[in-house]
Amino acid sequence: MANHASAKKRVRQTVKRTARNRQIRTYVRTCVKRVRAAVEAGDSASAKKALIDAVTRIDGAVSKGIFHRKTGSRYISRLTRQVNAL
Repeated sequence: MANHASAKKRVRQTVKRTARNRQIRTYVRTCVKRVRAAVEAGDSASAKKALIDAVTRIDGAVSKGIFHRKTGSRYISRLTRQVNAL
């Protein structure tokens, strides 16, 4: 366990950051699932709407450093191809 004040502060910061990152990552995954579910159902309109939301969330996660830049691009590319194939 941390003994110095600065180490204790780092522990507190890490706990907060981890919780925030987990929340954002989870919501991105939920948005991706919504797009894939709409594609599976063949619903073009809701798939396009869900794709816009997912792309926004993925870009936000990339800008916050939760996902790597290329990982975000890969997710967006694959989802866009799936929606365009409808």
